[in-house]
Amino acid sequence: MGRYQSLTGKALFLLAFLWFIWFMNFSVRTIFSPILPLIEDDFTVSHAKAASLFFYNSAGYSVSLFLSGMFSGYVGYRRSITASLMISALIFFFIPFCGRFSHLALLVLVLGLTSGIYLPAIIPLVTHYYEEKSWGKVIAIHDSAASMSIFAVPFVALILLSFVSWRGIFYVLGGVFVVLAIVFPMVCREVKMSRSVRSQLPEIVRTPSLWLMAAIWTFAAGANLGIYFVTPLYLTKELMLDISYANEIFGFSRIGGAVLTIAIGFMIDRFSLKKTMFIQLLLSGLLTVVIPFAGARHIGWALFFQASIVMGFFPVGLVAISRIFPVEQRGLATGIVTTLGVMCGLGFTPYLLGLSGDLFGFSAGIHLLGICVVASSGLTRFLRLA
Repeated sequence: MGRYQSLTGKALFLLAFLWFIWFMNFSVRTIFSPILPLIEDDFTVSHAKAASLFFYNSAGYSVSLFLSGMFSGYVGYRRSITASLMISALIFFFIPFCGRFSHLALLVLVLGLTSGIYLPAIIPLVTHYYEEKSWGKVIAIHDSAASMSIFAVPFVALILLSFVSWRGIFYVLGGVFVVLAIVFPMVCREVKMSRSVRSQLPEIVRTPSLWLMAAIWTFAAGANLGIYFVTPLYLTKELMLDISYANEIFGFSRIGGAVLTIAIGFMIDRFSLKKTMFIQLLLSGLLTVVIPFAGARHIGWALFFQASIVMGFFPVGLVAISRIFPVEQRGLATGIVTTLGVMCGLGFTPYLLGLSGDLFGFSAGIHLLGICVVASSGLTRFLRLA
């Protein structure tokens, strides 16, 4: 199969199909948030125990990101994604039968393990299917599915709950994943690697740009979902906003992410990649610093602009990884960078912000995070892009 020159016809159809797979894959993590109160009531567990589902899912996802980057090139990228979709479907069908919370937590952990396979495996495929001049648009459009999932899944859950119980939602998801697992290998072809990706690990970890990208990705992830996870606490506990009004602001702040993510893709193809990353990180850091100064009156707009800019970084980062590493190394490099980003940016950052909230106030922690993001923008100067 030759590379697609433009986003028309079959090329556009394939991208739309991959977009939907990434939307569903990301929704594996976001679907538990809107139905968490129902799960909590069903199993009669505490708030902390119910919320631990996110920890189990993230733990499995982090491990899987790295292992997928390590082995998917050896097993086959198409086979890896197909297996991920099918195993995820089976887990969805098992979830409704959980009688104990511990059983659900175990399945959620395995669900994280299976869903994490996708991203490191799809990047080598996407960059193989499309010409390099289109990578910016293609990866940005593809990555916008994650932003759309954050925004749309709560509304999808509400619609489904009007017809089925929270357990029934997983039957629906399982059915969708079965269809995707059948159709995906029919429309995608495998990328043949010249040698095992595993043998290239020593070479990849000696590349300075890998660790620069990992550091940059970590701070960007912290400014994105790291702040996202503690925003409700910041709005209700420190700014003393009503919880319903806080949720309105919370939802509003994520609307611009999907649009800006796609728009950034067209900028990548016209401007310097390093300059685009530098400007994004600099603006994201400055807007993060501004958040505590906004006050209750303007906090909605501060969160909106900050979230929109920082969410646009991730497709740019994926393009940068694709240009730093050859095709046989991209999956592993993507796995390493995103694993560290999930562990540190999505794992430790919310905890540190919460600790700051207990000791000094959320504002101090958000200020410090913003300064770190601004400082990380300087690291883009030392990246070596092909």
